[in-house]
Amino acid sequence: MSDVSPPDAGEGPDATRTLELRVPEMDCSSCAGKVTNSVDRLEGIDELDARVTSGRLVVEYDPTETSDGEIRERVRAAGYEIVGDGSRDADELTVSVPSMDCASCASKVETALEGADGVGDIETRPTSGRVTVAVDEGTAPESIVDAIESAGYDATPLDTDGEPMADAEPVWKSRRAAITGIGAIVVAVGMALEFVLTGLDPTLFAVSGRSYQLSTLLFIVTAAVVGAPIFRSGYYSARNRSLDIDFLMTVGIIAAVAAHHPFEGAMLAVLFNIAELLETYSMDRARDSLRELMDLSPDTATVKREDGSEETIPADDLAVGDRVVVRPGEKIPADGTVREGESAVDESPITGESVPADKTPGDEVFAGTIAESGYLEVDVEHAASDSTIARIVKLVEDAEREQTKREQFVDRFASVYTPVVVALAIAVAAGPPLVVGASWHTWFLRGLTLLVIACPCAFVISTPVSVVSGITSAARNGVLIKGGRYLESVAESDVLAVDKTGTLTTGDLSVTDVIPLEGADEGDVLRRASAAERRSEHPLAQAIVGYANEQGIDPDEPAVSGFEALTGKGIRADIDGETHYVGKPDLFEGLTDLEHAHVTTDGGTALEATSTASESRPDCDREGCLDVLSEIVPRLEAEGKTVIVVGTEDGPLGVVAVADRVRPEASWAVSRLQEQGVRVVMLTGDNEGTARAIAEQVGINEYHAELLPDEKLEWIRRLEGEGTDDTSSNVAMIGDGINDAPALATAGVGIAMGAAGTDTALETADVALMGDDLTRLPYLYRLSRTANGVIRQNIWASLAVKAVLAAGAPIGLVTVIHAVVIGDMGMSLGVTGNAMRLANVEPDLPEDVSRRHLEE
Repeated sequence: MSDVSPPDAGEGPDATRTLELRVPEMDCSSCAGKVTNSVDRLEGIDELDARVTSGRLVVEYDPTETSDGEIRERVRAAGYEIVGDGSRDADELTVSVPSMDCASCASKVETALEGADGVGDIETRPTSGRVTVAVDEGTAPESIVDAIESAGYDATPLDTDGEPMADAEPVWKSRRAAITGIGAIVVAVGMALEFVLTGLDPTLFAVSGRSYQLSTLLFIVTAAVVGAPIFRSGYYSARNRSLDIDFLMTVGIIAAVAAHHPFEGAMLAVLFNIAELLETYSMDRARDSLRELMDLSPDTATVKREDGSEETIPADDLAVGDRVVVRPGEKIPADGTVREGESAVDESPITGESVPADKTPGDEVFAGTIAESGYLEVDVEHAASDSTIARIVKLVEDAEREQTKREQFVDRFASVYTPVVVALAIAVAAGPPLVVGASWHTWFLRGLTLLVIACPCAFVISTPVSVVSGITSAARNGVLIKGGRYLESVAESDVLAVDKTGTLTTGDLSVTDVIPLEGADEGDVLRRASAAERRSEHPLAQAIVGYANEQGIDPDEPAVSGFEALTGKGIRADIDGETHYVGKPDLFEGLTDLEHAHVTTDGGTALEATSTASESRPDCDREGCLDVLSEIVPRLEAEGKTVIVVGTEDGPLGVVAVADRVRPEASWAVSRLQEQGVRVVMLTGDNEGTARAIAEQVGINEYHAELLPDEKLEWIRRLEGEGTDDTSSNVAMIGDGINDAPALATAGVGIAMGAAGTDTALETADVALMGDDLTRLPYLYRLSRTANGVIRQNIWASLAVKAVLAAGAPIGLVTVIHAVVIGDMGMSLGVTGNAMRLANVEPDLPEDVSRRHLEE
């Protein structure tokens, strides 16, 4: 909402505040510059964020130096009005506006709504063609629809499920399509009368010495009626000071009729309307995959009541704590936890994984996934509006706000291109007749043609339509991309930093070896280790505690006190009054002599001293003398295991080895990334030996081990600095999205692994792989590079066509019809069709990996 956010409780008087204002007329980079320059003159302004697409200005300021009133006054001083203070008690209404497919259209819709009664905050989403309006209680949806249609856009109100309250008509059955069709027929009749059946084209009247035939009247009426929606949009363009296609077409049609060229005016109105209808149809195709996401959740749910009865209710009416029944073939209606039953659930709508996941009591399930077999009872844990699929749809819709560098280039270019070509059109239309006495008729038509060419419509939509297609295609395949700039940046990232645990490996740690030393036995070593680790939340600690529980070790024995975490090393705790250490081998290097550890003699010996190691070590007076660092640790680490030493200040008592299983698809994914030219680097806090073993298993040539969290950040910066030019965004990193959050935030693109159901990862990552499947990583790079290629093709093709048409218009080789049919209609269809190719980019999965998935 558009008001000052109140300070948090306990916030001091000098704390920075954030003010968000709705400035609908701020619809271009030039407008944003005027507003920000005006506000920036105030003292105490910390940060300004002008969001042109949504017409919002976000200001961070020091309330001790300026006030929200002064900020508002500076916005108005720049010539822009502020609307929607967010103070009213309002409900929300969502309206489908299919032909609102660009920022300029969105701005005109907002302007039209601002004048309607009962309207508060307005949010437009050109990506999905929807408008959300905060309205006063009792405001009729029809009044909102009428306001939008007054700007020349067909609108249909949606219910709470996002479905039309009334059946939405296809674009070809809309009122605009009907008027355009009739207009085309009338123009055809007028052409026949004027050029073929001249004897049937009577003169109706004469004004100021100029005769008006029936055909002339037909052309004028057609231009007026068919051009009416264009004129409405042109009016709002003028109000917004926007030199866009609607304004230019309005000027062109009116100028043609006023200059006694009614045929050209009528043709321009009909052809432009056809182009707009085709563009709407094309954008509908681009939005189809997003609609598929919206339609995943079922409309109804079967609730099991306390008395055992079942009731079918709308899925939106489900409350947290309800228990729903899901039978084979049905969609799960809400995010929740399985309480009874077992089923194989198709989670491909969320994770993109084609192999059904087995679900048993205690497992998490997601709305929109399908129970393929078995009966489930699920406790609802999230309302329908807060389900994983609902958040994905919302994030995809919001993704358009993150502009790519190419979109920014297009906007800057269009802001220069259009005024220059308009000026050229005026010069062409008036220059030759005034200077050399050339024909006004001929040069007016050539100027009019250039005016049409000045419309950058296809050029402007060339990038957004590709971004929409790419992001929705990714979402359908289990990859959530949070914005167009991240779709673009992935392709530019030639280095991928990969965390080990939970990314290359499954993250399911388990104890593999317990090696007692110095007379201890396995049970004693495990008892002391689990007692010390019980207060730790580290995954290694949880694995040791879990294994101890499985072995029947009493969780309450022995007594533990004085627990202390030693960052990056391990832990210290008092067990039965004696200080114990559990952690990495180097934790003990300063405490005891690790060269003379002695094995037990009670049958628990797991390793023997090697002759090489024994010869290089000073004589020892006990049999079975071992060097922990040179014999036990390297041997276990070579097997890819993490080594934990348990002991006291007097010496080590034993060694516990923990292993993490490498994902079956990891080596294939790394190989494919390397084939695509991506340099894969593993960053891990694990030991050198384990890191080397895992790297060798998956085919990674470069790794850096034993890194603390801040050292991972330094390695990200170091990798960025190895580029040849500006490399601030050439490093991507993939991790679990939580433990690796600082490093992910530092990288140019942060990719979270297994984000389904994880709020933190969904909200903070730039890109999220919804499932635990590394095959989506090569797919992400391939999609990103394909999208960048499509965007480049669309931009340069649009520019090339416009340049050819602009060059041909002044010499008479290009007519108005050519300009509309080729430069506007044809190129809009062309760039949209090219962008739709991104929907065909699918993940590829090698047969051997697929088979291993099935076996598991």
